[in-house]
Amino acid sequence: MTAAPIEKKLNGHTPGYDPRALAEAEAIRKRAEAEAEALRIEAQGKADAARTLAAEQAERDRLANERTRLTNERKKIDHEAYVAKKAAEIAKAKADEERAEKEAADKEAAAEKREAEQRRAENWWKWGARGIYAVGLALAAPVQFMHFWDPKRPFLIAAPALLEGFALVLACGAAWAVAHRRDVRPYRIGIMAGATIAALINLYGGMTDDEIGFNAGLIGAIASLGGPIVLMAYEHGIAQKADGIPSWRDRRAAERARAEADAAREKARAEKQAADARAAAEKAAREKAAEEEQRRKDADRQADHEDVWKVANALRAARGSQYVTEQIWAEAWLLVTGCKTVGIRPEIEAQSRAAQAHMRTVTEAPVLGSLSLLDSQIKPRQKKDPNAPDGRRNNGGTPPVRRPGDTQPYSEGAKRQIGHETAARSTREVSE
Repeated sequence: MTAAPIEKKLNGHTPGYDPRALAEAEAIRKRAEAEAEALRIEAQGKADAARTLAAEQAERDRLANERTRLTNERKKIDHEAYVAKKAAEIAKAKADEERAEKEAADKEAAAEKREAEQRRAENWWKWGARGIYAVGLALAAPVQFMHFWDPKRPFLIAAPALLEGFALVLACGAAWAVAHRRDVRPYRIGIMAGATIAALINLYGGMTDDEIGFNAGLIGAIASLGGPIVLMAYEHGIAQKADGIPSWRDRRAAERARAEADAAREKARAEKQAADARAAAEKAAREKAAEEEQRRKDADRQADHEDVWKVANALRAARGSQYVTEQIWAEAWLLVTGCKTVGIRPEIEAQSRAAQAHMRTVTEAPVLGSLSLLDSQIKPRQKKDPNAPDGRRNNGGTPPVRRPGDTQPYSEGAKRQIGHETAARSTREVSE
């Protein structure tokens, strides 16, 4: 209503006025404003992006610092654990060393104590034997002196010295033989012979001479025999120790250890025999079960797959195998059916492929009807009423600037669905 008077006024009073130039100027101004707005938006976007990048970089730096801190703490904890472990190992090694030294010292002290006890007992035994010999000599010699004393033959006074000295000298010889690792048996025989003669003489003197008396003769005989016997027993122990001959206690301990070792070997042998028997029984049971399983397989295969069984049995006979093995059965199945998978025949494979194709057709078919994605996004175009107001902005008739990305694109799944539905719709229309 106002456009005509303005145009009339302009045409009547303002010569040279061009509406097109005014529209172009307005369009240029709008374009400049749009470009300025676009530059402002771009600058703001860059600033926002820079802030976002800075925030992301700060977050990355924070995470990196946190990871570094955690790594350092873990390394510190690992180092402390390593130091504690090493300290514990050093302390354990030191404790073990001290314990070993203490045990060695205790063993050494026990050995020294045992050796000292042995030396003490040996000294007591040695001097005790010599003392008994000396006491026996002191008792036996006077009896013999009284028995051999004869005023008409005074030289017989040396007989007791000969008899007792004979045993004493042989005892010294036995000690020498032990020290020099020589045979001591002759010396012991001589000692016992001399001691026996002296004892018989003392006993005879006590029985025939009233001045000596039977008691003195008897004690003299015992003394003549007891001293050399005790000394010979001492020398016998020394000789056995020097020769390394084990004592009765050592022999008994060795016999006990040998008996225990024999019992342990017998027990191990019995256990091994029992284990072998169990293994043999288990092996026989496994072989029997395997034979039964093989017979079951052969019966099932022969009953259900006779054509394959004939070929498999022929292969078995040709190869000299006792049973139709799995390898032979697989080869026979491939030769008869042409399929590498045992149990699958051509008709089963065809049925399976048909079922798979049907499933693909069902799953990939387009969705039609009220749930169709195409119907929800493609609708019939409506004609605009010519009397309807202009829906564009009041910008002098210039449409708004459209840029790439203003409209949200369809997803790939929606595009594929639209293609399927369009093809189905076209096929349906052609068929109709």
